[in-house]
Amino acid sequence: MDYLWIFIAFVCGFLVKQINLPPLVGYLAAGFGLHALGVQPDASLETLGDLGVILLLFTIGLKLNISSLFKTEIWAGAAGHMSVIVVLTIINCTLLGAVGLLHFSGLELSGAALIGFAVSFSSTVIAVKVLEENGEMRSRHGQVAIGILVIQDIAAVVFVTLASDMSPSWLALSLLLLPLLRPALDYLMERCGHGELLPLAGIFLAFSGGELFELVGLKAHLGALVMAVLVSSHPKAAELSKSLLSFKDIFLIGFFLSIGFTALPTIDILGVALIMAVALPIKAGLFFFWLTRLKLRARTSFLAALSPANYSEFGLIVCSISVTQGLLGKEWLVIMALSVALSFVFSSGVNTISHRLYGRWATQIKTFENSQRLSEDRFDQPGEVAVLVVGMGRVGSGAYDILQNEMGKSVCGIDMDRVRAISHAEAGRNVIYGDAEDPEFWSDISLDGIRLIMFAMPKFLDIQEAQNQIQLAGFQGKTAAIARYEDEKEKLLAAGVDEVFNFYAEAGAGFADQSVHLLAGS
Repeated sequence: MDYLWIFIAFVCGFLVKQINLPPLVGYLAAGFGLHALGVQPDASLETLGDLGVILLLFTIGLKLNISSLFKTEIWAGAAGHMSVIVVLTIINCTLLGAVGLLHFSGLELSGAALIGFAVSFSSTVIAVKVLEENGEMRSRHGQVAIGILVIQDIAAVVFVTLASDMSPSWLALSLLLLPLLRPALDYLMERCGHGELLPLAGIFLAFSGGELFELVGLKAHLGALVMAVLVSSHPKAAELSKSLLSFKDIFLIGFFLSIGFTALPTIDILGVALIMAVALPIKAGLFFFWLTRLKLRARTSFLAALSPANYSEFGLIVCSISVTQGLLGKEWLVIMALSVALSFVFSSGVNTISHRLYGRWATQIKTFENSQRLSEDRFDQPGEVAVLVVGMGRVGSGAYDILQNEMGKSVCGIDMDRVRAISHAEAGRNVIYGDAEDPEFWSDISLDGIRLIMFAMPKFLDIQEAQNQIQLAGFQGKTAAIARYEDEKEKLLAAGVDEVFNFYAEAGAGFADQSVHLLAGS
């Protein structure tokens, strides 16, 4: 039976990948298909899904800036949106009940409020998966979306804790002493090296945090998140996150399959779930409107609003507790499960084309933009330089240093991660914050005197989009980019990039060129 799960999951994931949808949509379809065939899941599937969610929250914590949660656009964005969704859901349920629609008629006010609370959550799993696939985890809109999702997750944990029979132990107060473990955790990270022990250390820390929190009556997911935050400032945090990527993705397949095993819908239940699915654009629209009122730029608000345009697995938990306590009929658990699955398909699809949607509707979208701009959304100028290096990771930083120190070229680096840009600036490099896929960034900065733009971003699709944006901005100089595979190199050249460096295929040539002088004395 385990082979059947793997076979069906692979086939479905492969097929949807061919039509440019994320494989997770196929995994969801596989879950419903297996359920329809009468396959019964065993405990290993649920365990696999739990492993995936715990590791997902752990990797989020490794990249999370806690101070960002206290920014107005984050906490107010989450709280304001949730409040409006609850109120609108109560009104909607009342109206649908008044016309006699099945499952809504006879629904009490408390039940409607609980449904509103359940649908106000967005799936951290789906949003982060999509942001990772798009390479936008550290972008401005990605950070806003993640911050809002973390606030929602905290609210969900509080609800589950208060509503469940298990209440936190007084020992939970001892968790406030966890920051004292930082020196020991840093030592552990330092001594793990760079091999297979590092990802194992990550898994160990994630589950240690989960076990510790469950021991005092709190959710294991929150424990994994907190443990990751404690080690997020360590220099090897980024390396640890990358080493866990494959493990997390494999384990999450179990989570997506398990959604399909929740229940099979009837026609009337499917109708209610479709009504809830139709409301997803409204949910995203409310996010967009509210974020623009909080002075975020229109593009940031639009892209950040699409990431949480789904329903959450926490909504299932809220419905499950409500059904157990007799506040909702048991059919609402099935309705919510189907709505969550449909929302995953919608969210995955719309986020795949999010930048194209913004490009198509940019004029109309910008009419909602607030005249005032937050300090984080103001762009610095690169200055009088000849070269721009876009993406200041290891490759970009190396290129920057060679150009400036050994070739004497005037250079400016650009990075979408504001923290990284500030870190480079503090180290003496001329690096500014900016999103190369943002048309407003290229229209706001001066390209006068720029002769070469080098793209050192990890995702070739991002480079394609950035190349398109600088062409639209009227850039007349040359461009160069990196690629990992030959087919990516060909696509970038076709997009108009003048020179593409395949750093896997050509690393050997660079290594030989740098080392050949050693033969001179032999």
